[in-house]
Amino acid sequence: MKPSDHVAGFGTADGELHVGGLPLSRLAARVGSTPFFAYDRGLLDARVDRLRAALPARIELSFAMKANPMPAVVQHLARRVDRIDVASGLELQAALDTTIRPDRVSFAGPGKTPAEIRQAVAAGIIIEIESTTELRRVVAAGDGLGLTPTIAIRVNPDFAVKGSGMRMGGGPQQFGIDAEVVPDVLREVAASGVNVLGFHVFAGSQNLNAAIIAEAQTRTVDLITSLAEHLATPVRYLNLGGGFGIPYTAKDEPLDLDAVAANLHALVDGPIAERFPEASPVIELGRYLVGESGIYVTRVLDRKVSRGKTYLVVDGGMHHQLAASGNFGQAIRRNYPVVVGNRVDAASDDPVTVVGCLCTPLDLLGDDIELPPADIDDLIVIFQAGAYGLTASPTAFLGHPAPAEVLV
Repeated sequence: MKPSDHVAGFGTADGELHVGGLPLSRLAARVGSTPFFAYDRGLLDARVDRLRAALPARIELSFAMKANPMPAVVQHLARRVDRIDVASGLELQAALDTTIRPDRVSFAGPGKTPAEIRQAVAAGIIIEIESTTELRRVVAAGDGLGLTPTIAIRVNPDFAVKGSGMRMGGGPQQFGIDAEVVPDVLREVAASGVNVLGFHVFAGSQNLNAAIIAEAQTRTVDLITSLAEHLATPVRYLNLGGGFGIPYTAKDEPLDLDAVAANLHALVDGPIAERFPEASPVIELGRYLVGESGIYVTRVLDRKVSRGKTYLVVDGGMHHQLAASGNFGQAIRRNYPVVVGNRVDAASDDPVTVVGCLCTPLDLLGDDIELPPADIDDLIVIFQAGAYGLTASPTAFLGHPAPAEVLV
């Protein structure tokens, strides 16, 4: 997708990008300084509405908070989704501060500490078990608190998902319990007295291929069907994962959500209804919910030419937006969509390279990109910044001030 496609999502007037209905220059004045992240609540709502319209009514939406834990974003989405997934004790506290009921909060991820597990058991949330060590720690916490823990088994499937930005299932993994070991674990679960609701299978993230996602969901239902035979109680929690991708670069085609939804309708009305009549099927999304709703805004500090190459030096950089620099899991660095936010309608000039203010050549936000003529104090906007932005970046590097975050 071209940068102009992303601009259209936010809107423009008088040659200026608008966010949440506000001109970018006015928003920047309200924030008071650059750089900053801005998230558009209208785009968040539109994404949830689109999912609700496409997916089966029985599917429950879970927000993976790791994608964007900004409190205002979490509070807003808590009123629109059915569940929240957390990956740390601090994220758990943030989830418990929302309107979501504790029994609709899940806690996934390897390496949960005994203190976090005790906190989760005390709160009454769903703990997704990633190892036998975690299971035993959960049982011990329940015994110590006089409570019956509620768990689900996170399964490392015996298949891999091609085309994912990050593969998180198949082969050896730190995530989940290997599918072939799950029957033995379930026997240990049965003897422990914990309340096991069901299973979670998450095989990969950032996938733009609807056919591959559909195949993974179908294989997931078949895998859980075989594992459920070893469960003493009916499956009540059926987390099919997510992995829905968003387009970041010009070569990316948006995910065909309707094709994914068609397969989910067939699964929900067919094998899920037949095999798991008591289960709540869950799709867990982070990036797909929030990624396209956010922008990163940074101001030009300097325009310089070095041996024929023009650089725009900005007051932000990879310490705030690591992903856009290409250092967050990209095998080959490609430019995110970038515009000059206060002159989006102007004609493009010769290519420029946008770099941050850090003392490293890795601090690259846009390489040889065509932008309108930009100079000192112009506002550079990087799209697709709503997920894995600030909290996924090395904010302490070189000691620059933290950027603001606003929901508008």
